[in-house]
Amino acid sequence: MAQQSSKVIAVTIPNSDQDATGHILQKVREAATEFNIVSLNRQIEACEGLSMETPLIDVAILGQFKAGKSSFLNSIIGRSILPVGVIPVTTVITRLSYGPSEKATVKYFDGKRSTIALSEVGEFISEAKNKANEKNVEVVDIELPSLEPYTGLRLVDTPGLGSIFKYNTEISEEWLPEVGAAIIAISSDRPLSENDLNLIRELMEFTPKVVLLLTKVDLLSETQQKEVVAFFRDSLRHEFNKDFQILLYSTMKEAEPYKRFLDKLLLALSRNRGTEFKGILMHKVRSLVRQCISYLDIALKTSAGADSDREELRKLILNEKVNYELIQSELFLVARENMLQTRSHIATYLDNTHRARLIQKLLAGLSSEMPQWKGNLWRLTRRYEEWLMETMVTEMDHISRADYKNFFGTLKKAHSSISRSVELFRNLLDRNIEKVLGIKPSSVNWVIEVSEPSHPDVAFTKTFDFHFDLLWFLFPMFIFRGVFENHFLKQIPHVVEIHLSRLAYQWEVRINKTIDEIKERALEYVRNELDTIESLLTRASGRTDEIQTLINELKEEVEKLDT
Repeated sequence: MAQQSSKVIAVTIPNSDQDATGHILQKVREAATEFNIVSLNRQIEACEGLSMETPLIDVAILGQFKAGKSSFLNSIIGRSILPVGVIPVTTVITRLSYGPSEKATVKYFDGKRSTIALSEVGEFISEAKNKANEKNVEVVDIELPSLEPYTGLRLVDTPGLGSIFKYNTEISEEWLPEVGAAIIAISSDRPLSENDLNLIRELMEFTPKVVLLLTKVDLLSETQQKEVVAFFRDSLRHEFNKDFQILLYSTMKEAEPYKRFLDKLLLALSRNRGTEFKGILMHKVRSLVRQCISYLDIALKTSAGADSDREELRKLILNEKVNYELIQSELFLVARENMLQTRSHIATYLDNTHRARLIQKLLAGLSSEMPQWKGNLWRLTRRYEEWLMETMVTEMDHISRADYKNFFGTLKKAHSSISRSVELFRNLLDRNIEKVLGIKPSSVNWVIEVSEPSHPDVAFTKTFDFHFDLLWFLFPMFIFRGVFENHFLKQIPHVVEIHLSRLAYQWEVRINKTIDEIKERALEYVRNELDTIESLLTRASGRTDEIQTLINELKEEVEKLDT
């Protein structure tokens, strides 16, 4: 996370609000402990951590390709720092915040950091200059004195959400609870898409403030602008039964009124940061309390029945279709099937894409280098081995870092299949609960939390030994040099094959480890849900009044937060 200035740290949430939030979280934790609602542990810990912090509020700028996100941010900061163009340009998440001096920091996936000039930012975040993020940049943080009016905010330009990897808690779904406003840029010259609606729906789970930014409004007349706004407002009201703030924006110089309107939004967030952060936290706490009450409703429904009745309910709800051993076997087979295909998938890609090209490149390079090498057979052999090691390490490392995302085919398939299995389990369990108890649960979503596979340390593997070079004095080089040079050249295809195979193996190990992590996280979620339901159905005997009182107290506490 970027360093926060003293001005940011000074902004705090009133102690009374923290006390009220802490009181509610304590009640939820006590209820979760008493009835073994293990499914809520993660959400409780997240809210408890958030209630003790006053971080920068992220203002996420989201939207589809060519929606004008980077242009909007450049206009806000008053400089063309972020690359813009007619093709997709942003490949790395970029965060802009106030700092006493201009500073740009690049953080890489391996944990390293480097400070760069602002003029070099495009080299790291542009798709054209950092294709497929071959430089392995995790995030670029930019600090600017010009953003002082927005102290406490961090403007986030992102290529989009939805990656299956949790690269970093601050740049994936984990930073969404801290979002003060999600500004969704939509070009006014195209209709509201299903992707836009899905993005809005996802964001509403994490933040109470979602704002629509209609860009390129200078292309429309004033009458057309009103028509577009009315259309978007009606569409959103129909979809979400809610009115959204819709802002008009243009990067044209004559469109200063649009800029002033947006400036008010950001200034309000900055000046009212404590209030805004409270709203974010309250949104999260309300969601947590709703989920807790939903689980307690299950306990309430079963608490008054006889033991025999509860046992029958347990059998009906936890039937064979949601049996843990069955799901465990299914996920094991899914993971194993994909893991068995990982090596061949990577090897086929490397062979088709790099083998012939790399052989030709090494043959040309070796043919160019060898005439410059001097000495007897022993020296010639040592120089050849040194050149081969330097060249192969460089080439393998470049392929690994530039093309690694093309190795993730089985990982993506495994993730998709496991996700479908977990969703099916969740739907079956919810339907059973609703059918037996007449309650529609507020389920805890399964969120994948696995890191991208780490890059292997590429090293040279000696593929053959030249024992005869110890007898160098028996081979006059003016006679035999051509023979040995041809021998070196003939070895190149074998060397390339060996090292591409080794690279495939190294990535196979890492990818399969990640697939196994996904499977284990899925099984942990299933176990937690089954354990929670099991506990609610067995620990509730004769505790109707106690459970009802707890539900009422939680509802009352949430109502107090709203006053």
